[in-house]
Order: sequence, then C-alpha cells, then structure tokens
Amino acid sequence: MIAPADLEHCRNVIRTGSLSFHAASKLLPSSVRDPALALYAFCRLADDEVDEGFEKGKAVIELQERLDLAYAGTPKDAPEDRAFAAIIEQFDMPRALPEALLEGLAWDAVERRYHTLSEVREYSSRVASAVGAMMCVLMHVRDADALARACDLGVAMQLTNIARDVGEDARAGRIYLPLDWLSDEGMNVDDFFAAPEATPEVRRMVKRLLAEARRLYIRSEAGIGALPMRARTGIFAARYIYDGIGGALRRNNHDSINFRARTTKAQKIKLIGKAGIRAAATVALPRSPIIFAKPLPEVAFLVEATAYKNTAKTTRMDGLMDVMAELRARELAKARMQGVAAE
Repeated sequence: MIAPADLEHCRNVIRTGSLSFHAASKLLPSSVRDPALALYAFCRLADDEVDEGFEKGKAVIELQERLDLAYAGTPKDAPEDRAFAAIIEQFDMPRALPEALLEGLAWDAVERRYHTLSEVREYSSRVASAVGAMMCVLMHVRDADALARACDLGVAMQLTNIARDVGEDARAGRIYLPLDWLSDEGMNVDDFFAAPEATPEVRRMVKRLLAEARRLYIRSEAGIGALPMRARTGIFAARYIYDGIGGALRRNNHDSINFRARTTKAQKIKLIGKAGIRAAATVALPRSPIIFAKPLPEVAFLVEATAYKNTAKTTRMDGLMDVMAELRARELAKARMQGVAAE
C-alpha cells in the first residue's frame, strides 16, 4: 500500500501541476483516486524532468533507471518512486505501459518530428494512452474492448494538448503537427518557428487536429460503461473537461498562437454535472456496439500488453531499447566533446 505521507505528496503535486485531472479525480472512488494520484504524480515527474530540464537525454536515462528500480522493488528514495513501486506490486502493473510512456519521453528528448497523423497518434499512444491503460489497471479492468476505448480517450486528450500548445511549442522550437499537413499548406517549419502566427493555414491544421480528437472522444464513451460504476463520473468528467479545451479553441477561431485555451472553474462545474448525468445514464442504456471497434493500430500493443497478464513483468519494448541506445550514444559523444574542450 502507498504510504500516507507519499500519497499526500502526490496529491499536492497534482493539485498544483494538473488542474484538469485534479478536478476529475475528486469524482473517483478513493480505491481508484489514491493510486491514480500516485500514478499521475510519477508521470508528471517524468514529463517535467524531460520537458523542463536542459539535459533531456540524461533525464530520460535516469528515468529508465528509476523505473528499473521500481520494478525491482527497490525504488529511489523519493515519494513518487515509492508510491509508484507500491502500485506496481499491488496492481501487477504491466511493465510495457510505463515503458511506453518512457519511450514517448525519449522521442521528445531526441526531438523527433512526426510526418503523418498516424505518427502523431503513435506518439500520443505512448505519452497519453499508456496512462489511460494504467488507469484501467487501477480499476481492475483488463477487457480488451474497454482498454481500446480508454486508449482512444488518451489519444484524443493528447491531440487536444497538441492543438492547444501549437504556439508555445513553436516558440520553444518544437512541433507536433503532422509535417505533411504543413507541406499541404505550403508551410516551412523553420519559417514557422521564426515567426509563429495564427494564419489561416495554422488555424486549419488546429481545426483538423480537433476534429480527429472529437471523433476519438465520441468513440471512447462506449468504453466508460465497462468501468466500475463509481468511477464512470470521474472518467466522463475528464473526457468533457479536456474536450472543453477544444471548445475554447474553437471559440478563439482555432488560434492557439496568441491564446492558451482553458476551461474556467464555472465551466468545469457545468461539465462535471454533465458527466454525472451521463454516468447515471449508462446504467439504463444498452451497451453501444462501438465498444467492439478495433483498437487504433497505434495503440494495439498497449491493449495486448494489458489484456494478458502473463506479460506483466517480462515485456520489454524493442523500440524503447533502440531510442535509449540512441540517447546513450548522444550523451557519450557529448561527454567526449566536453572533455576535448576542457583540454
């Protein structure tokens, strides 16, 4: 079980670092909410280490070492690590899930760009759907159809994040929009970085991204009825609050260069009320056939790793090993160059 002091630390991390999830988490039963807070705190720590640090490669390498220690039952002496190790033990967390998240963060560290929408979904599956699959594990849900819809929700949320952060990312020299979309619009990445503007071309790409997110939000709803009854309001709330960010973008005419879309406290309260109504309706409504839709090809590996428990402690991701080898080679080359410069 998670130590009370570690859980309180994780709760404070989420309270200040992830307002949307903090709002939705209040609606989850404590049996799910407490481990979910610990899970999100570890994921938040991992994301911040890579996103905000100057040594992104070293941060990812260290995160892999911390993950290895957590799965060995000897976590680093830090609240997030101890809490995550407790989750691994209590819920038999498939290793492929946090490793998928780590692979996505490694892609950030090597500044990977994505040429197609499918490649953007591959990235989203790692940094978001992996977390959705881990949430299913915390709810003791291992049904493949429910997992596929949870992964839909994760991709939708990440596409919303990308659409919201186009300007912020461009000013930091990052881009997550499909490069073939830029090519279709006659745009050059370097020119866009030099002067990010909410041109009609950029607005069209944000609109396209939100349309794909909306399709997946709707598809994901079919899986919420497969979750424990007491957890459904919280997951519906997360779905509506994140989609509400897309709504704010639409009201700003898809301008995510000059504005950062967000939902207000009043809007969150309204959306939480809507979530409660939808959750109650799942009891009386027949199961939607959409739940049986095949998983997105980009998330199928997550569904397979989670639905079959025998892979929980042994699965290692070849893709992660490849990108980690690339990172280590980069760090070694950098150290050698620094050594030469020092001489």
